[in-house]
Amino acid sequence: MLVFRGIMACAVLMAASAAPAAVKVGERAPDFELTLIDGSKVRGNDLHGQVVVLNFWATWCAPCKTELPLLDTYYRLRKDKGLRVFAIATEDSLPVYKLKPLFAAIAIPSARRIKGPFAAMGALPTNYIIDRAGVVRHAKPGAFDLDDLNGLLVPLLRDPAP
Repeated sequence: MLVFRGIMACAVLMAASAAPAAVKVGERAPDFELTLIDGSKVRGNDLHGQVVVLNFWATWCAPCKTELPLLDTYYRLRKDKGLRVFAIATEDSLPVYKLKPLFAAIAIPSARRIKGPFAAMGALPTNYIIDRAGVVRHAKPGAFDLDDLNGLLVPLLRDPAP
């Protein structure tokens, strides 16, 4: 019983430390840096004036595999309106050399790493939406469907860039 309590205490502490405490809906997004699978870097501050979706996913995640093509189509149709979408592979996903072929036909940039407080929230996929002013508007685990995307992104894309 003592071992079980110890294991449970460790699990609670690990979950608490993994929570993105510095990322709060309604507040300015903390800075972050993405390392894309081609090795290039994108900083959050460089995306000011655009609507940004950060999508945490894994190759083994069935809802992620359904959501990525939807996000890709949505991005292709609205990137000229200032939408940026980044698919961030989790640590337990495939190695980078195996990810590259998966993203060859997808327009969404794929990241292999993110520096900053953004992280998956205990379930995949996890999505964050940042508006043109740099404010976090959405932070939740769970896959988007088309109604979610329209309800969350269309109003933000209508807003003019600051």
